[in-house]
Amino acid sequence: MSDFLIVGGGVIGMMTALQLADAGQQVSLVERGICGQEASWAGGGIVSPLYPWRYAPAISQLSRWSEGAYPSLALRLLEETGVDPEYRQKGLLYLNVDDPETALDWARQMGKPLERVSADMVRAKEHALPPTDGALWMPTLGSVRNPRLGKALRDRLAAMPNVTLHEQCEVSGFVCQGEQIQGVRTAQHTLTAAHTVVCGGAWAGKLLATLNVTLPVRPVKGQMIAYQTPPGLVQRVVLKDGRYVIPRADGLLLVGSTLEECGFDKTTDQDGLASLRHSAESIVPALTDYPVAYHWAGLRPGSPDGVPFIGALPGWQNISVNAGHYRNGLVLAPASTHLLVDLLLNRSPLIDPVPYQLTPDRLAKG
Repeated sequence: MSDFLIVGGGVIGMMTALQLADAGQQVSLVERGICGQEASWAGGGIVSPLYPWRYAPAISQLSRWSEGAYPSLALRLLEETGVDPEYRQKGLLYLNVDDPETALDWARQMGKPLERVSADMVRAKEHALPPTDGALWMPTLGSVRNPRLGKALRDRLAAMPNVTLHEQCEVSGFVCQGEQIQGVRTAQHTLTAAHTVVCGGAWAGKLLATLNVTLPVRPVKGQMIAYQTPPGLVQRVVLKDGRYVIPRADGLLLVGSTLEECGFDKTTDQDGLASLRHSAESIVPALTDYPVAYHWAGLRPGSPDGVPFIGALPGWQNISVNAGHYRNGLVLAPASTHLLVDLLLNRSPLIDPVPYQLTPDRLAKG
């Protein structure tokens, strides 16, 4: 029997496992597919909410801590696994912002460098962008190549003697004795642990429904596309009208994303492709000269206000939840997992846990 059993092998589940294993715990992680291959793989990898000043303070608290954690985490994983998560801190240009004063006031309160820049400065930084009226510029913002982050986390966990990975192993329900959770059932076997942690992403609500718990987490599809361009065509993340382009070091340029309420359907379609191409070419007109190299979709774990559910599950013993990060799973992962591990190991939490607790009021929003 493990000390901890984690359900879900995305970045939330894997970072939870890593921190528990670092603390000397025996950890089992069970994943319905391959670790890191769902929403964690499908996103863009910006290490910030898209418009951070429009989010609740509870999200800002987590994102601010996580942003500072990514550089060292990426270096650690590169040294331990040889897989480079490609953390890049090149900044972000915000175009067409309709609430700049709110943004600048938020930045002053948070101590974040954010400033208005002229059209000439935008052009100097990104030659491929069309003429603008200027922009907001956040020089400290970073991005990570999320598929490689997922691979690095998986490789590190697979090499740790106190971690056991169970992949291609879908959980069908929980092992209960009265109000105590003793583990989970899968098609292959039963897994037991002193404590179970549900990090199931978009599937978390569906799984907890087997305990007659209504967790208001639902799948929200996001389609994305990518172009293979010459390295350096775009150097920085650029955000315009809710859509973004994210450059990788090898010239791959990601564009996202749609927001679609269609259940667990991950299919792509021509309407999504056309919409994303239109956004991409309005941000970087030179993309009209390049074909779309990839088109895919993932399922975000949508929640009522985007604030994740982190903490013990009411009405049950020996089970906790970390789910409902919506568009910011990778953004918030280092802080939200650190917070939960603090709670699990009875350490003083680095962030006030109250805004994330699974209270009756928050659960009732579903």
